[in-house]
Amino acid sequence: MLTTRFVDGAPNWIDVGTPDIDGATSFYGALFGWRFESAGPEAGGYGFFTSDGRTVAGGMQTTPEQGPPSWTVYFATPDADATAKTAEQAHGSVLVPPMEVMGQGTMAILADQAGVSFGLWQAARTKGVDVVGEPGSLCWVELYTPDIAAAAAFYQATLGLETCAVAFPGGTYTSVNPAGLGEDAAFGGVVPLADDPVEARTGSYWLPYFEVTDVDGIVARAQELGGSVRMPATDVESVGRLARLADPYGARFAVIRSAGPQQA
Repeated sequence: MLTTRFVDGAPNWIDVGTPDIDGATSFYGALFGWRFESAGPEAGGYGFFTSDGRTVAGGMQTTPEQGPPSWTVYFATPDADATAKTAEQAHGSVLVPPMEVMGQGTMAILADQAGVSFGLWQAARTKGVDVVGEPGSLCWVELYTPDIAAAAAFYQATLGLETCAVAFPGGTYTSVNPAGLGEDAAFGGVVPLADDPVEARTGSYWLPYFEVTDVDGIVARAQELGGSVRMPATDVESVGRLARLADPYGARFAVIRSAGPQQA
């Protein structure tokens, strides 16, 4: 379960890179009710998406040289420099070396053994996002990868993450949790690309899920706003109703109404 306690190895931040921050602000504002607040000129255009005054994500305008529009998931680390070195030793790479961010913490962008980018956040004044698991906020992450065993080995070596095979109707799901905390602390999963022809065509990546109260309504609204549907709204037993989407610029994300008493 994703929480804001942000133990080492758990997701603690997320942001979107987009060619049009104003357009993205309009899209996500209309979809989730988010507001965008600039961090000021010294932050290079970076800003924060908020919901009811609480930070749910970051965002910034990016250029084609910085890569395609995408959401980046950041993981908590007590030492970004050491984690970056460990990632290189595990056959990953450092895309953006660790850098201190205005006294708030230290960030880095890495790539795993399959070339999938992800972030590190070593907290200082900013521990992470203010809210998770509530409607309009991050609640789950998934890694789409061609080799689950290789990915599990990389993230175990780099972030201490553990995996567990969870049975569900039709097969098994590989869940991911911080070291030593067990399946109940799972915050995401690892999915083989071969299981999904749509994702297989676009390559490996981390996919963030946002909790919502009405998946079908969000899907329809996303299309009205210029987004696209990558997987229609689908019920998954004991999990919830979910859909995979992309914003008008191609950044991929998912929405879910989770099963359970909190969504009753």
